[in-house]
Amino acid sequence: MWSCQVIKITDKNINPETNDLIVEVFRLNGLLLATADKLVSKFGLTGARWQVLGAIAKVGVPETTARLARNMGLTRQSVQRVVNEMVAEGMLTLEENPHHKRSKLVVMTAKGEKAFQQAIDLQGPWVKALSEGISKKRLKEAKEVLTIIGSRLSNDGS
Repeated sequence: MWSCQVIKITDKNINPETNDLIVEVFRLNGLLLATADKLVSKFGLTGARWQVLGAIAKVGVPETTARLARNMGLTRQSVQRVVNEMVAEGMLTLEENPHHKRSKLVVMTAKGEKAFQQAIDLQGPWVKALSEGISKKRLKEAKEVLTIIGSRLSNDGS
């Protein structure tokens, strides 16, 4: 027979509000990825593929997989797996990098651009529905808090 016990965090060094925020971010990440998967599946995308296309579109120039991964806060290996799938499906190509012989540049194809644009067309109404009733001020404050925490993690990992 299985039993489960609720473990309360009582360490005085743990800020409960920050801990609760981190737990909520983990939960939200899972929900966002699952919802994104459903939203864009009809375009041959997943949440992960949409993220990769978004990272490429954001920089506006061809980048290596390693650079895209750093920009996304992910490992090169996880992004490389998605890039390889998308290359096989004709959404991305890998082109020669004049600055590095082995690190190819990731480029969106017309098929990738079309799928990304279709996803973006759905994103507006989706984001509007998600933010309904939340002031721009609160959204900006939430982003600022997450940005501060993200910067601290990027700087020293703690």
